[in-house]
This record gives sequence, C-alpha cells and structure tokens, in this order.
Amino acid sequence: MTTTPFSDKPVLTGDRTVLRPFTEDDAAAMAAIIEDPEVLRFTGGSAVFTREHLRSWYGSRSAQHDRLDLAVTDRATGEVVGEVVLNEWDPEHRHATFRTLIGARGRGRGLGTEAVRLVVAHGFGTVGLHRIGLEAFADNHRARHVYEKVGFVLEGVRRQVALHDGAWRDEVVMGMLADEWNAV
Repeated sequence: MTTTPFSDKPVLTGDRTVLRPFTEDDAAAMAAIIEDPEVLRFTGGSAVFTREHLRSWYGSRSAQHDRLDLAVTDRATGEVVGEVVLNEWDPEHRHATFRTLIGARGRGRGLGTEAVRLVVAHGFGTVGLHRIGLEAFADNHRARHVYEKVGFVLEGVRRQVALHDGAWRDEVVMGMLADEWNAV
C-alpha cells in the first residue's frame, strides 16, 4: 500500500466543531442529512441510497488514500451535522477539490464556517496542497458566503449547467491558493 498525504485520517478540533474520520455508525445521521431538502437542492442530489450502501460508503472512507472524508460534528454534543471532503487529488500539481454539506441541525451556528477553515488549513498546512478548488450552484448563497469569508475567490461561472424544476442553474467555480491562505 502506497502512503499518500491523505493516508492519515486526522481529527481536527475547533472551538465549535470536531472533524473526525467516518465510521459505519455514521450512516443513519448522514442518511437524514442527505435527505434534507436544502442539501438535495444544493448538491443536485436525486439518488436514493440504502442504509446498507451508506454504511458501506462511510465505513470505507478511512481506507481511501487518495481523498479525505471527515464527519463534521458539533463539539458540544458529538452529533454528526455534515461532512467535508478533499478529493480529486492531483499529486503532481498539488491540487484537490473541496466539497461539503451541512444538514439543517448544523446550519446557522458557524459550524460550517469553522469546518471549512479546519479542513482548508489541513489541506494547505499538513497535506501541502498548492490549490484547493470547488464548484457550487450560483444560487447557494449561504455556501458562497462561507467560502468567500474563508478566502475562496470566484474564478468563473459555468452557465446553465443543471436543469432544476424547469429552470436552468449556473455554477460558480472558486479556488484558493496556499499563499492566499497563508496571507490571511
């Protein structure tokens, strides 16, 4: 087995959140989060996942050496409120793609902002990434606000990439470079 910067599955602790490796036992909490109407709308999700599929998926995240999937938990209660992911890792160019989702019980309390900061700090500081990129629906104002607050920069708009309820939706492309993160 080849060791990569993503082989280590850390526990990242902030004032409000703890990001930790997933276990099979997180499947029930993640099923509820994935079924949340706002999560479905802003992830473009429409697939239905069985509990067994989710147990297998989340139970296997720690074995993945080319990506980092961490559960976002409320530090006060230990409740799983979402996930953060660094994936699509390009070792030659030291780039990864970021994505997150936060369920209803984790929104509006700063948990998502702190989780993004923690995983970005890990990506640049520990993993040694040069760039972290992301894509989000343009009408996902809550997520865009968090990304901009953390330091992601709008790089472009992909027009009318998805049809949702009869209307076309744009997608924004955002990114952050290590030197931008270090300047914050």
